[in-house]
Amino acid sequence: MTDEARATRERLAADLAALGVRPGSVLLVHSSLSALGWVEGGAATVVAGLRQVLGPYGTLLVPALTYASVDASQTRFEQANTPSCVGAISEHFRTHEAQQRSLAPTHSVCGTGPQAAQVLSRHHLDGTPCGPNSPFRAVRDRAGAILFLGCGMRPNTSMHGVEELSEPPYLFGDPITYEVVAEDGAVTRPSIRRHRFSGWGQRYDRLAGLLADEGLRHGSVLQGTAHLVDAEAMWERADAAMRREPYYFVERRD
Repeated sequence: MTDEARATRERLAADLAALGVRPGSVLLVHSSLSALGWVEGGAATVVAGLRQVLGPYGTLLVPALTYASVDASQTRFEQANTPSCVGAISEHFRTHEAQQRSLAPTHSVCGTGPQAAQVLSRHHLDGTPCGPNSPFRAVRDRAGAILFLGCGMRPNTSMHGVEELSEPPYLFGDPITYEVVAEDGAVTRPSIRRHRFSGWGQRYDRLAGLLADEGLRHGSVLQGTAHLVDAEAMWERADAAMRREPYYFVERRD
């Protein structure tokens, strides 16, 4: 790592600490590398800053979603090889930093840290992408947080887990039988109820209004804007909003 990359890592870690990221916590990160400005060392520097602020007892989780390449027409998912479709930081973390990847064909999560194995090891038990055994639910259950690093609050995969609690009419399509290849070569063929969203656009940024008084912090990280969301507060308030109005977090597409 160059001197400039080290300085950037230190600044990023300091910005995240000021935002409220706690050492030793469980943190799920959505990100946009380009939104942070020029970063010497790229995704590796960003991940190093995240790991620094969390410290040795923190657990870092990054979605490694594959819905763009694994679908009804191409159902094979390889835990070790299928790339993430959600950005440079996600793919760098998957290939260079993660200790483990959850076994889910379209909505897998990678992680490192003391709680990573527990958080990731049960995802294969779910018949939906973000069910009760998913890492998204586990972040809530471990009083963790969700960081949106330069990407705004719309790309919030955890909200699919909230939606699965009440199953609004737009959420599920037909199940798909996938071919899932684990790192050890074992093959399973689970049937998963896929998310549909036909004709609907996601508006998870509406969470900001529900969490304005508690559970949301925002600030600058490098050249970008970051949002830090308390997972317990998000799940509780978002679920309550959906029980009142099932279409609260979507809008009709033109």
